[in-house]
Amino acid sequence: MNDILIIAAPELLEMRREWLESLSGERRLSDNTLTAYERDTRQFLKFLTGHLAQPARLADIHTLRPADLRAFLAARRRDGSGNRSLGRHLAGIRSFLRYLERRGLINAAGASAIRTPKQPKSLPKPLSDIQAIAVVAQDQQLHEEPWIAARDAAVLTLLYACGLRISEALDLTPSALAAGTTALRITGKGNKTRVVPLLPAALKAVETYRHLCPYQLPDNEPLFRGARGGKLQQAIIQGEMRKLRGALGLPETATPHALRHSFATHLLAGGGDLRTIQELLGHASLSTTQVYTGVDAARLLDVYDRAHPRA
Repeated sequence: MNDILIIAAPELLEMRREWLESLSGERRLSDNTLTAYERDTRQFLKFLTGHLAQPARLADIHTLRPADLRAFLAARRRDGSGNRSLGRHLAGIRSFLRYLERRGLINAAGASAIRTPKQPKSLPKPLSDIQAIAVVAQDQQLHEEPWIAARDAAVLTLLYACGLRISEALDLTPSALAAGTTALRITGKGNKTRVVPLLPAALKAVETYRHLCPYQLPDNEPLFRGARGGKLQQAIIQGEMRKLRGALGLPETATPHALRHSFATHLLAGGGDLRTIQELLGHASLSTTQVYTGVDAARLLDVYDRAHPRA
């Protein structure tokens, strides 16, 4: 960061430091996001100094034009940044400018006039049905402790059989999965509540875990426990999935979340309609769910290429 001490005026640097501190303290952004925003604004101020042929000042930020931001994005693109990176650059700069605007120091309208570069749509990467069934099978779990193996199988089964996010599965309580339960009421992103059918195989996996678990499981406390009895953390399941990936010869894209993708893709391939799948996944918009039609089409084309005699 030494170069920025030369190319930016002290008043601007101080405002930037206060902004970064507010992101960390008040908004509690992740360390990765803070690092990215620090780097993006540093690169922007460095560019602005060269663009204006003088150290960047608060007054220069106040008179910033859309053309200046476009020139910065064009420079970053020449350096190899793709649309995803450019979008993040712009998000960090806008956040900084809005902070200055709230302080009454600038007008950030110029930044709002810049359209975020169109982001590439990457298709979800589901497992095949055979791979997914292998991942959730209790006899495939690698932990030597039987109750922990049963726990891992139950969590993974819920992700695949119900299309849950890993956080949603780990927030479940014993009362939500009482014997005879046929549906789960899940509160997901944005406090959006949905009802998801609970397959008998998923309930059986949960009951096996509960029978073997050595800890008391009060009705309204977390159902899934770590080795020492506390609430099971996502990182534990993600680590077990990495081990399974190696043992079963699965690709790097085989993550716990890929089981949710598999749930949606396999329902669609089996004749499920998009509106129903949207409700089961808890998507606010149908356009979010429609990405799975691309997955299904890609799979059909792959089968065609491999199987059709004229392909």
